[in-house]
Amino acid sequence: MADGGGGLSPSSGLHLVSAFLAMEPSDTLLSYARFCGGGSITESVQRFIWNHCVREAVGKCHASYLKNFLKKLIREIESNHDVVLDEFYKLLTDYLTSKEGNSINGNARALKYISFLFPEGCCHLQSCPMTRKLVVPLHCSLNMLEGDTGCSIWPSSLFLSELILSYPQLFSKKSCFEVGSGVGLVGICLAHIKANKVILSDGDLSTLANMKLNLKLNNLTLDNDQESEPLESPSPVKCMFLPWESASETELLALKPDIILGADIIYDPSCLPDLVRVLSTLLHGEKLPPLCNDRSGGREHPVAYIASVIRNVNTFNQFVGLVEKANLVIEDLTQSLQPSNFLPFMQSYDRSSIQLFLLSVK
Repeated sequence: MADGGGGLSPSSGLHLVSAFLAMEPSDTLLSYARFCGGGSITESVQRFIWNHCVREAVGKCHASYLKNFLKKLIREIESNHDVVLDEFYKLLTDYLTSKEGNSINGNARALKYISFLFPEGCCHLQSCPMTRKLVVPLHCSLNMLEGDTGCSIWPSSLFLSELILSYPQLFSKKSCFEVGSGVGLVGICLAHIKANKVILSDGDLSTLANMKLNLKLNNLTLDNDQESEPLESPSPVKCMFLPWESASETELLALKPDIILGADIIYDPSCLPDLVRVLSTLLHGEKLPPLCNDRSGGREHPVAYIASVIRNVNTFNQFVGLVEKANLVIEDLTQSLQPSNFLPFMQSYDRSSIQLFLLSVK
């Protein structure tokens, strides 16, 4: 909220700035702006938005997103009979008279910044930066359901990322493999907590190319890229093209992961037999030394953490049936292994809709 001198403290605007950088819906931004102003978007809040959000975003943020936010912001301020900053009017006019402010359609891409905010009580975590803020830039699609799903940020990938940052001891110093890695967010978090090995995969070449771009945006070295200069980063991240339907047993057994991860991969009934075959091959694998993992119970086989929104019960039941036929055990960890809330500003992210499952060998 506004301080006694009419200004805005940096801490009170943190959620507002983080939501703006993550391109949250305009209504979310306005609700934070009203909160910061004690119920209305005061002049000091407007100045804060201009200095810390809008001015920095011009030429970088997706023009249509910024234009729509400006329109709603101005309408909100005017409806309360308050004075709007001249800068907002001028910038909106520029967008309205140029081609930049076209509406979002097709496979529009933009650079979003996902800010994981660590509360004070999390300072002891290995994953917690000195600033208590981990910002991950991601080049991604703005249309989750418009044929560009692999380049969208899905809820379960946010959930798995929070899980990794909440329980770094489960994943650090382990060899981790993700099935269907999308934008690469989970892999970036695994690299952050210093997983011994990170292997990401996807069955779509355009998604894979975008994933590699995101890894480089986050200063990670790709061990596939022989031409890239070594960066100051954790051990290289490997990206591999892996369509489930054509993945060979030899190819899968060579990976030898300690931990397998998957986010929102239970969605297409026609793909489930191939998905379960891939998971079964990875989980049964070859005999491995016992894992140094408190939750593994000394298992000689890897385990898989699968986070998913169950959109269709029949599809999920089909998945469970295939898992049981593959001599695997599925355990619901939704209540027993809950991640910390590192994305409190992201109202579009419904954590309660996501379930977490552990797959292991019988």
